[in-house]
Amino acid sequence: MDTDRSSKPAGAAFNRREVLLAGAASVAAGGMAGEAAAQPAGSQPLPPTTRVKFEVNGQAQTLTLDNRTTLLDALREHLQLTGSKKGCDHGQCGACTVIADGRRINACLSLAVMHEGSRITTIEGLGTPTQLHPMQAAFVRHDGYQCGYCTPGQICSAVAVLDEVRANIPSHVTADLQAQPLLSAEELRERMSGNICRCGAYSNIVDAINEVAGVRA
Repeated sequence: MDTDRSSKPAGAAFNRREVLLAGAASVAAGGMAGEAAAQPAGSQPLPPTTRVKFEVNGQAQTLTLDNRTTLLDALREHLQLTGSKKGCDHGQCGACTVIADGRRINACLSLAVMHEGSRITTIEGLGTPTQLHPMQAAFVRHDGYQCGYCTPGQICSAVAVLDEVRANIPSHVTADLQAQPLLSAEELRERMSGNICRCGAYSNIVDAINEVAGVRA
């Protein structure tokens, strides 16, 4: 008996598998045709967006953003707050550090849509050229800025470090978890280890933080 299905006689019934395959192909073709008709020729589907409301440096802001937009790009590209720097863009250098709801974060690793209702402070919100924040002034006095690229993230991180110490939040090198953390060089180096200074101004940065801690104690 000839079992070759490729030479099916005219009018022969299709088997169940062939009917299902033909139906699936028809549905797929119809869906593609519908999508093509709904969009202008050559256009790409728009990415999903979200309306985000948050407070940045004391001012209410509302942005409609691509859901993939990082907080760093929202600040730099949409609000023109370019003090926060894009360094590694992988959360390893700390140049993009900002303070969100009282905690320091790497803005390059956080999506803007995650910060609905948040209070964000960038380097621009800490002080002005005519009225520097104490930490900014200390960095100038101790030459803790040098080339300056990492400085905005360093300063935001340093301000948050002192808040962490006052709140009795320990670090990996805190010896006594029940006592107030000490502002030793070892403690500060550990807490600031996420902020890289390629100029090597680390000792000057520690001096600046200690000065502000003494003034504010």
